[in-house]
Amino acid sequence: MKNIKIMVATHKAYRMPKDEIYLPVHVGREGKTGIGLGFCGDNSGDNISLKNPYFCELTALYWGWKNLNADYIGLAHYRRHFKNSKHKSSNRWLNILSGEQARTIFKDYDIIVPNKRRYFIETNYSHYVHAHERAGIDLLVDIIKREYPTYERACESVLKRTHAHMFNMFIMKKDSFDAYCSWLFEILFKIEKRVDTSSYNEYERRVFGFLSELMLDIWLVANKKSYYECPVMFMERQNWLIKGGAFLRRKVFGK
Repeated sequence: MKNIKIMVATHKAYRMPKDEIYLPVHVGREGKTGIGLGFCGDNSGDNISLKNPYFCELTALYWGWKNLNADYIGLAHYRRHFKNSKHKSSNRWLNILSGEQARTIFKDYDIIVPNKRRYFIETNYSHYVHAHERAGIDLLVDIIKREYPTYERACESVLKRTHAHMFNMFIMKKDSFDAYCSWLFEILFKIEKRVDTSSYNEYERRVFGFLSELMLDIWLVANKKSYYECPVMFMERQNWLIKGGAFLRRKVFGK
């Protein structure tokens, strides 16, 4: 039976899926004495736990890359999970992707990603610069162009699209997971050395978490990876009217 581990990144106590494939990970755990959540911390072994204010859930991803051993490894979020499309219950916790369904999907695919998020009137690049400080994404483009030329065409293609697989959520076969993380963190650490976040607010300092959402698609396209698109379910109520209004304001007035 395939051994699957999906890390659930969290910074606070929260209900977690019961299925054995899920591993709650307390992100940014290093230095937070007396704030244990009873979950595995991202600060054991080789880790970047202290970078959590800048890398968000990627500190769990890095920890899993360096310290987990499973046939398939993935990342989810305490408020967002892959949805079990075969199960429909009024209790949303029963609708989370199960190990049984994941193993069925992995008979035909090596990678699971979220359904595309569509922007329609925005490209991925324009959406990013309207929502965030643009220095990070411009550095990403420059570094890929100069140092990773085999990814340049994929980068250009993804940034021109009006859809993306967001949320830093995926599940991958171990060899693909290792290859992706090696490429991802190598580039992010290069950007980290060049971007000045001293004037950024707390939200914008999460630049590396924002960039990595687009880097997943760049890596998938460049490496010609096939994947299964799985719906994502939100564990808390979403106000799509407010979110849509904020999207349009950024489009018209900028960040």
